[in-house]
Amino acid sequence: MGRFAGWLLLALVLVIVDQLTKAYFDSHLVYGERWHLLPFFDFTLLYNPGAAFSFLAGGQGWQRWLFTAIALGAAVLILYLLRRNTGQPLFCAALACVLGGAVGNVIDRILHGHVVDFLLFYWHDWFFPAFNIADVAITCGAILLVLDELLRMRRERRAASVR
Repeated sequence: MGRFAGWLLLALVLVIVDQLTKAYFDSHLVYGERWHLLPFFDFTLLYNPGAAFSFLAGGQGWQRWLFTAIALGAAVLILYLLRRNTGQPLFCAALACVLGGAVGNVIDRILHGHVVDFLLFYWHDWFFPAFNIADVAITCGAILLVLDELLRMRRERRAASVR
């Protein structure tokens, strides 16, 4: 139970940081306003009713509940996997990151009907879609999942070559 609780704590910390940063920018910026920090990075305030890269943002509101249901289903699966694999630290860290990010964005969808985004990278006239801490956590979790799988495959190849 101790390791499982630790992974849940990591996810909870990510949710708290995500929600605090979203609340800060939502209360200190007006929609569309930008604070210039670097020649390629601004803080901004944008709302995304869709999913990643504003997928289905033009829907009539039904996508809010679809993405909420998908995220909640993923959270249940992640909790199951975390509980069963507590001895695999890289895998569990990845899952905890995805869980924290998914829950952070679900909270936005339920409370506001959209996700609050505030991180904006760009170069001249090219803009990467704005995102938030939850999105960073999900992305880091996905990268860690790929890394975990690559390392698992490498271990299996080494074990097979020893036989």
